[in-house]
Amino acid sequence: MAFSATSPVYDNSFLLKRLSNGRKDLFRAPFHQAKLVPMRIHATHVEELIPRSQNPSLGRFQFDEYMSSKAEKVNKALDEAVPLKHPQKIHEAMRYSLLAGGKRVRPVLCIASCELVGGDESSAMPMACAMEMIHTMSLIHDDLPCMDNDDLRRGKPTNHKVYGEETAILAGDALLSLAFEHVAARTLNVSPSRIVQALAELGSAVGAAGLVAGQVVDIDSEGKDVSLKELEYIHVHKTAKLLEASVVCGAIMGGGSVIDTERVRKYARCVGLLFQVVDDILDVTKSSAELGKTAGKDLATNKATYPRLMGIDKAKKFAIELVDQAIGEIDCFDASKAAPLYYLANYIANRQN
Repeated sequence: MAFSATSPVYDNSFLLKRLSNGRKDLFRAPFHQAKLVPMRIHATHVEELIPRSQNPSLGRFQFDEYMSSKAEKVNKALDEAVPLKHPQKIHEAMRYSLLAGGKRVRPVLCIASCELVGGDESSAMPMACAMEMIHTMSLIHDDLPCMDNDDLRRGKPTNHKVYGEETAILAGDALLSLAFEHVAARTLNVSPSRIVQALAELGSAVGAAGLVAGQVVDIDSEGKDVSLKELEYIHVHKTAKLLEASVVCGAIMGGGSVIDTERVRKYARCVGLLFQVVDDILDVTKSSAELGKTAGKDLATNKATYPRLMGIDKAKKFAIELVDQAIGEIDCFDASKAAPLYYLANYIANRQN
């Protein structure tokens, strides 16, 4: 089921239809027992309505340690996946952006989803790395002069500023190709049919039905009046599709059922759009130093964003509702296994860069 914004009006967005009866419908066992609560977004950060410590089950889950541990393993796997070899320049350029830091949200989502349905981290690691390779490709290409023309990414000069436009384009192409090769060649203990299914999901998320579609419509919309329906289309495809693929592919690699996979898909769609809404809010509330990339650029270029079309207060309200919706989609799973995805939704809402 794809996003279907039937009206350019915010209140009729597909994601909010389930919210029309109030929040009480979103929390069912076992999560209602754990008192999983929405987050309130303020000007520059998210504040919890009820402290996590009031939940004995989730209070024992050390989210910071979980993120740090998973990110460290992903970084090690990425380092090994792209060794320096001939021709050295292209591999240096690939590694420059791939290993430049970042929150590793997509790989961690992939691993957490795999573990949610009973899979092992090792089964998802090649796919998790592929997600970061593709995400990095999208950043390298997005920063190019012919696209967003940005000079700063993750607090460092963008790839084309260091290696030149030609090499930057090729580095992105190489990472995209390597992503599919890496999954096909390095995935162990997963049936071939599931690997093919996951690769098809990934290809769809990146191509003309996914990330590319969002990017093209985004470019074509520059300097034009864009409705909320059109903005949702852009960001569902440009940003949310890859996050969705991260979660769905993780569930596929973990042996999840069709029902489990569709449940986490709905969760991921909310989280993916949430990521962009928060990104838009941060662009107008944070500095370049805080973000690690050029701040205020959307406003300076008169680009359509959620704060611009909805106003900052409604954008924050929309973000709250997206967190509610995401949590509601995974409340049917065991609370302890779903804890990483619950915290990841709140982490995305709470991120500062």
